[in-house]
Amino acid sequence: MKTIKFTIALCALGLVFTSCKDKKTQIAAVSTEAYSNYVDSISNLDLAEAKSNWNNIENGYSTYKFTANENLKELKDNETLKNEVENSTLKFEEYKTQLAEKEYQDILVQKNNFRISLLGQNYANDDMKFEWINKDNILSVYQNFVDTVEANKDNYSREDWDEIKLLYEAIDTRKNTVENEGLTSADNHKIAGLKLKFAPMYTFNRMGAKSEENANAKI
Repeated sequence: MKTIKFTIALCALGLVFTSCKDKKTQIAAVSTEAYSNYVDSISNLDLAEAKSNWNNIENGYSTYKFTANENLKELKDNETLKNEVENSTLKFEEYKTQLAEKEYQDILVQKNNFRISLLGQNYANDDMKFEWINKDNILSVYQNFVDTVEANKDNYSREDWDEIKLLYEAIDTRKNTVENEGLTSADNHKIAGLKLKFAPMYTFNRMGAKSEENANAKI
């Protein structure tokens, strides 16, 4: 009789253990699927849309991933669910790489457009030698540069002013070469006037932009 009762007790314990194990597996499967679905939904977003909402996206991603991994810790041998989590993680990392590449390309485009606005349409990407500037067009380059800076001086950031200084010095370096190629005294005189106009405008506004950024940083 005792043997029968002991056997029944073991069977009952086995059923409870199996039931608990099945419940943990079910919970892990649900959280893994939720994580996978979340990553799929993010991967289908337009990159520009994702960029504008990236902090919320990463917070959601971290929550779903953490939950899935925590539930999987309770299971010692469920490679299918573990592989699904790993695949979702890889998919998200690939999407992040695409987003980072897009951000980099956007910065390059923005930088190039900024330079074109200052230098004119003849500017070639990343050509800081400015060999396209010659004795016949250098005055117009200076004129466009100074006029553009004056028109937008209140909107430039400190980084913009640093870029402006870099470009301005590159034009001046090119001018030293152009002067030996037959730059007329009349054009040289007009350029000197533009340089006198630019110098205080740069100093005053660059300083103002820095002060404004420092004030904003304290808010």
